[in-house]
Order: sequence, then structure tokens, then C-alpha cells
Amino acid sequence: MQRLPLSVLLVAVLLAALAGFVDAIAFSAFAGFFASFMSGNTTRLGVAIASGLQAELHTAIALILAFVSGVMGGAIAARAGGVRGREAVMLLVTALLALAALCLGFGPRQLALVLLAGAMGAENAVFSRNGEVQVGLTYMTGTLVRFGQRLADALMGVGPRAGWWRDLLFWGGFLFGTLGGAGAFQLAGDGAVWIAAVLAGLLTLLVARMPAGE
Repeated sequence: MQRLPLSVLLVAVLLAALAGFVDAIAFSAFAGFFASFMSGNTTRLGVAIASGLQAELHTAIALILAFVSGVMGGAIAARAGGVRGREAVMLLVTALLALAALCLGFGPRQLALVLLAGAMGAENAVFSRNGEVQVGLTYMTGTLVRFGQRLADALMGVGPRAGWWRDLLFWGGFLFGTLGGAGAFQLAGDGAVWIAAVLAGLLTLLVARMPAGE
């Protein structure tokens, strides 16, 4: 995170906010399941296995598989897109979110949740190089670990005095997105997913304006 140019960091923060927005909608609409937080879904999977809760078991497995499939799809899109790989990934994310919104309106709701998880998995490939993810956009545990480590280094005088602020900004972007997603769901219900799809489309345009080398 610390090595990213400021312009790239700001785009990454906006993408993290999108992930928070979608995750809050999924959590609100689907009884506490997550679209991006697979640690939470894995915990629910373990509890479902131990408690014999078949419906939750199937949902958790489907979400984890969808997220991993989304990661794979994003990686394929990034490689196939070449110098336009980032835009290709964001087009995939936008399409999956739009399909999820359509399912909420006209199709099976559970499929919509699976598509949301797939979209969040794919988003992580926006900032990848040589098949390796440079910035994990949809999970904040690692970001908070880095924040704590860098803040400790700064306090002890063994690291940059302001090396922690980028991680805090990134986490704050995700938090801001969750606030927006929760508010959008309260106001628009399932229609909030259309808002997420529109935001993803706008971010696709923003990503397309980024220099290929950044």
C-alpha cells in the first residue's frame, strides 16, 4: 500500500468504499451473510456444520465458492485485457452487480447474493501485476494489521513517522462505503444494488483514465 502513487491510492480507496457498500447491502438483505468478508462466511460455515444448519451451510459454501470463482474470473480478465486489464476487471464487476440487481428484481434472491460475492472476488484483481494482487480491496484485516505495525514503528522511532496514514485512509474508505450501503438499503431496499452497479460503472470510467503504467 505504501508504495502506491497517491492517484492510484485514491482510486483504491474508492474501490474499497464500493466493496464496503456492497458488503453492507449483502449483510442487510441476506441475514448477516457477506459478499466480500470470507472470514465471516467461513465462521458461519463452521457454526452451520457444528449446529447442523443445512440452509446456512449451503449458503456459506456457495458464497465462498462464488468469491473464489470471482477472483479467478478477475485474474483471467486482467490477463486477457492486457494494458486494459483493469478496465476489463471493472467491466466484469459492473456486469456481475447489474446481474445481481436483476436477480433481486426478477429472479432467485440467493443467486443475487452469489453474484455479489463473485463481483467482490473479481474486484481484487483490479490492482494486480504478473498474476499477483498488489492491493486487496475487499478485506480490511490485513490493512488494520499494517496500520498497527506502522503506527507502532512510528511511535518507537524505527519507521516513517507518517507511514500509517495510508492504511488508515484505506480502512476509512471501506467504512465509509459500508455506511453508504447500509443507508442506501434502508432507503431503496433491494434497489440499492442498482446504485452499486452504477457506482461500479463510474469507477470503471475512472480506472480507464489511469495511465497504464501506474
